[in-house]
Amino acid sequence: MTNPLRVLSLEELRRRTSAKWRHFDPDVLPLWVAEMDVPLAESVVGAIEDAIAIGDSGYPAGTAYAEAYAEFARERWGWELDVAASTTVADVMGGIVEMLELVTGRGDAVVVNSPVYTPFYSFVERIERRVIEAPLSAEHRIDPDTLDLAFSSATKDGRRAAFLLCSPHNPTGTVHSREDLATVAALAAQHGVRVVADEIHAPIVAAGSEHLPYLSLPGSERAFAVVSASKAWNLAGIKAALAVAGAESVAELSSMPQEGRHGPSHLGVIAHVAALRGGRGWLQRLLLGLDANRLLLGELLAEHLPAIRYRQPRGTYLAWLDCRELGLGSDPAAVFLERGRVALSSGPRFGSGGDGHARLNFATSPEILSEAITRMAAAIG
Repeated sequence: MTNPLRVLSLEELRRRTSAKWRHFDPDVLPLWVAEMDVPLAESVVGAIEDAIAIGDSGYPAGTAYAEAYAEFARERWGWELDVAASTTVADVMGGIVEMLELVTGRGDAVVVNSPVYTPFYSFVERIERRVIEAPLSAEHRIDPDTLDLAFSSATKDGRRAAFLLCSPHNPTGTVHSREDLATVAALAAQHGVRVVADEIHAPIVAAGSEHLPYLSLPGSERAFAVVSASKAWNLAGIKAALAVAGAESVAELSSMPQEGRHGPSHLGVIAHVAALRGGRGWLQRLLLGLDANRLLLGELLAEHLPAIRYRQPRGTYLAWLDCRELGLGSDPAAVFLERGRVALSSGPRFGSGGDGHARLNFATSPEILSEAITRMAAAIG
């Protein structure tokens, strides 16, 4: 019953060559990008080793990923995912782009709840859509009035529009309630806005909270969701994801160009299927470790940096830190990096509501987390 977050030492982690560990100088503690400091689940390691042993490194085929995710979703959330209403895609952001291109055109608007995952802005702008922000409330929840206004603006003059829902929400860690999501569905129907739900963090929810798949709710029939095992099992470098259509959107998904389905790794599909089917015990141990780290982070901040306002996230392994009372300017992450040699994600990059904030990845060992907060406190004297 080993906590995966307590297995690897800092010295072992520094042998890694991924972005988290190579983007900054070796003396920096990296708590920024969404990679976890864990060994892979045993089921994943075994599946990849078996595939390599027989040279099974070709192109992906079949519906194994959708079937495995459907089994996981049924057990975890009671969601009956329709395998026939899905397709594999390279990764979640690539799948999101494909869904947006199905339901909007150039110059149309995509609504987001800021502050939000930074690629939402760049990927939407790359396909020549406009971003309209509907900022979250002070409690980090979807604000119905704000969303209503954003939808009205997005559909002005009869234009098509989409809402890119982040669920659970990155960077705030909000797990949207049934009421929140019912409001989204009602407003989307009222304004004719198409919902695309990014549910990459869906399996990572704190004890006592519940993720609700958007497509499991009434009123979601014209929506899409993009899901993956990559965040929950630390498989970002072994790419695969799944795009799923609501009951009334299946024909549109079927019309997606073949090149949009191109790119998932065959080894990625093998790894993700192994995680979903054989890595549930590993995931449960991880979730317990993350719950402990959520509490530890609050304790450390209260002791060393009480001026930072921290609302314990109910989903994801990301903490949204309000550092405005420290007087470090719009980008406190830059100060913590320069003076404390701790890398956090820059708050302003998450859009409106990001100034004076930083995002911290607490999916690491308690020792590294403690050292990071100690360094951050020393950085501001």
